Amino acid sequence: MATIRFGFRRLNFHLLRRSFLLLKLTAFVIAVLLFCEFLIYYLVIVWCNWPEIKTPAHDSERETLEPVLKAMFLADTHLLGEVRGHWLDKLRREWQMERAFQTALWLLRPEVVFILGDIFDEGKWSSPQAWADDVERFQKMFRHPPHVQLKVVVGNHDIGFHYQMSTYRIKRFEKIFNPERLFSWKGINFVMVNSIALEGDGCNICSEAEAELIEISHKLNCSLKHFPLYRRSDANCSGDDAAPPEERGIPFRERYDALSREASQKLLWWLRPRLVLSGHTHSACEVLHGAGIPELSVPSFSWRNRNNPSFIMGSMTPMDYALAKCYLPCEDTVLITYCGAAGFLVVRILVHFGLLASPSPFGWKLLRKFKTR
Repeated sequence: MATIRFGFRRLNFHLLRRSFLLLKLTAFVIAVLLFCEFLIYYLVIVWCNWPEIKTPAHDSERETLEPVLKAMFLADTHLLGEVRGHWLDKLRREWQMERAFQTALWLLRPEVVFILGDIFDEGKWSSPQAWADDVERFQKMFRHPPHVQLKVVVGNHDIGFHYQMSTYRIKRFEKIFNPERLFSWKGINFVMVNSIALEGDGCNICSEAEAELIEISHKLNCSLKHFPLYRRSDANCSGDDAAPPEERGIPFRERYDALSREASQKLLWWLRPRLVLSGHTHSACEVLHGAGIPELSVPSFSWRNRNNPSFIMGSMTPMDYALAKCYLPCEDTVLITYCGAAGFLVVRILVHFGLLASPSPFGWKLLRKFKTR
């Protein structure tokens, strides 16, 4: 009888020990998931701050502080479609963008968000049903409170390049996203340019787009578009999120990598903006055009296009502006964390079942040897 009791207690001990191990491993896995899928976005974005405008706006009679508009600029989200979009790629990269966007909204409280084109990856050829599915996913990912405005600029992946562009695709895009070209708030005017239509070949869509720009040109002071203005290459771009060094010297193709020289000159002449923001290249770059008009290329917001995505924060008044960059978590940081956690789990399980010697005694031996020297 004593032997049976001893065996029963020993069995209970082993079961309890294994249950305790399973509980610890489950808690560890949950903690890693919470860190990599939620907490890391708060820990990174919390360090981002709205830039301060150096000199307050004032009128000729008395200095008056103008209300500051807090605007977020991001680009090239490239939501994958049904043709090229693997389900795991969709799940991973779209979850990253959703968590980054929602965390930024909660921490930074912007008043308006601009997305500078290429919202979708397959809008240029997606079927009506595929388009509806992509739009539904976009609206879920980039949901926002009613007091936050979301403005979208069309990109080549949304409606196609010039030779693919059609009235049907443009109308389909504008049905979901407000087609207004001019957006004004707190005395600041933004123009959303359909840069795909600035081909200069006199097509009906191109002529309409140019006529709209000419009509509103006298009101503008900030231009937003997908294609960057003409530049030879990214050779003069620098920074952690610029194009890789081996790609910076590659010449830009007009009407493909950037607007043509002619279209760029027209835009600068018509609009005379004090600031230009663009996307398309997936990398950051700062360029001065003409009489010192700055252009900022905004990097992609998605891990699918770069390891270190970011967005721009702008504090703006009718007289001045200040810009700052906010980086998102790097994809390789999350992957390294997962790999390290998986390695720890494997070692812990092997040690538990006696298939691997515990590293703890080995560590203590090394520590004792170090102390005795």
